[in-house]
Amino acid sequence: MKDLIQCINLGKSYGSKEALCGVNLEIGTGRIIGLLGPNGSGKTTLIKLINGLLTPTGGEVLVDGKRPGIDSKKMISYLPDKMYFADWMKVSDLLDFFTDFYEDFDRTQAEKMFDTLGIHESSKITKLSKGTKEKVQLVLVMSRKAKLYLLDEPIAGVDPAARDFILDTILNSYNEEGTVLISTHLIADIEKIMDEVIFIKEGRILKHASADDLREESGKSIDALFREMFHSDVYKGRKA
Repeated sequence: MKDLIQCINLGKSYGSKEALCGVNLEIGTGRIIGLLGPNGSGKTTLIKLINGLLTPTGGEVLVDGKRPGIDSKKMISYLPDKMYFADWMKVSDLLDFFTDFYEDFDRTQAEKMFDTLGIHESSKITKLSKGTKEKVQLVLVMSRKAKLYLLDEPIAGVDPAARDFILDTILNSYNEEGTVLISTHLIADIEKIMDEVIFIKEGRILKHASADDLREESGKSIDALFREMFHSDVYKGRKA
């Protein structure tokens, strides 16, 4: 099976700081994959490189066999770690924007999800709570029939009830022929939906394996393995 993502000796530096160093990675299709590491481990940098928002300083990244560009952006649905919609916009404006901009956007699905959540299309972004803004952004991203979903910290900063909704949305809404890559350090919350796990620390991939295989081999949960591997880093406040 052809790999959807290939990273070949991929590196990224910011001045003298190495954010990623010699990353070699192959990711297939039809998987939900956790990109797991403490703050500052390189998760966001890797996602931005795959999405073509950053340029490597070494090696290369390929999406469906090509370097990030116009073709890859058509197949990627990206949820950044920060809200990027203008406050003056209404939910209806966002629906119009996604409808016009993305051929694979399923507006009917998005409208049904907003209705279920009690989010009105006439609502202005500036009037919504942080948790509701997160839900709006996720609904829009997951209503595309993309080949690759890149979700950067989708459950950070929201309450447990919102996290449950977000995880259910990811699990039930994505294109099953596509792949979901979720960056997070909140392992316990997403462990139940992961097919594969990538552990990353200080810009280096420590392990990439099936979640079931890791649990069977170790006799531990992914969350317990994460805490074991990163016990000295979990509470550091650095940002990738």
